[in-house]
Amino acid sequence: MKSKILNFLLILSSLAGYLEWGKDNKMFLFQAEAEIISKLTDDPLSVLHPFTVLPFVGQILLLITLFQQKPGRILTYVGIGGIGILLALMFVIGLISLNVRVLASTIPFLVLAFVTIRHHRAMKTV
Repeated sequence: MKSKILNFLLILSSLAGYLEWGKDNKMFLFQAEAEIISKLTDDPLSVLHPFTVLPFVGQILLLITLFQQKPGRILTYVGIGGIGILLALMFVIGLISLNVRVLASTIPFLVLAFVTIRHHRAMKTV
């Protein structure tokens, strides 16, 4: 049960990522995903980019684990990796630009990813 809760929290924390670019452009990841999904029906090729596809696939994999009897460790790791690529990059960008909002929005996911990986490794040894 703890694995499912952790995976659910990973999905939620990934949606809370915050992006800022330019002077007046800012968006949460859940807003970006809604925009991507709406554009997917109109022009699918415009949304095909590794930084849009990989996190979305990672979230879908974590969502699948919520419906499994025992959440798959491999699916969880791949899901964390898919989302983690984007959020780790956002973390680095937040550090480089000293943007506290971007930096703070990525920390919950990164901490939960660390806790989830530790949990799955502890379950493996038991």
